[in-house]
Amino acid sequence: MWPADKEEAARWFSQRLAEFRFDGQAGDIPWRAASDAHRPAAVLVPLVWHAAGPTVLLTQRTESLSTHAGQVSFPGGKVDADDRSTEDAALREAREEIGLERACVQVLGSLPQYVTITGFVVTPVVGLVTPPLSLTPEPGEVAAVFEVPLAQALDAHQYERHCYVRDGVEGFYLAMNWQQHTIWGATAAMLRLLSQALTD
Repeated sequence: MWPADKEEAARWFSQRLAEFRFDGQAGDIPWRAASDAHRPAAVLVPLVWHAAGPTVLLTQRTESLSTHAGQVSFPGGKVDADDRSTEDAALREAREEIGLERACVQVLGSLPQYVTITGFVVTPVVGLVTPPLSLTPEPGEVAAVFEVPLAQALDAHQYERHCYVRDGVEGFYLAMNWQQHTIWGATAAMLRLLSQALTD
């Protein structure tokens, strides 16, 4: 699918992201529209380059957090006033949460913004990372760091559609399983969008 050479693959990923024309859906889940009421946030979607094939790096949040406890997510968070851009925010959050230094990340581009049901408009920044990695997860936020093969994450058949009801309103979300982890909600939706950008 992607070139075997890392530098050629980086150019291929960047080109696919730049040329991606979003149709307003991740799989069959409609995207929410952003408004001025939504707070800006950013996440880093780290693609880790391995000879056997690239992976996507994810984190599992600690059970003690007040929001999204125990959930699988990308490193990221709110855009601070001192951040120069959403890219800067994503790289800062990755350094703070898992100790991934920004000098180790080759930014490839971004996916369309994702609006969460909790009121954030999230910019997923895609970056290429080359091992070996020396990560130091923040123990108060991150319970585990793990990798999913990129080929698995891009396989549309891995995603299941689920229904939920929040405040009396019905909606849908995507989920996929990898080993002992369930990847769902915003994280699964952004992975499904990455799949559309790189494979459709």
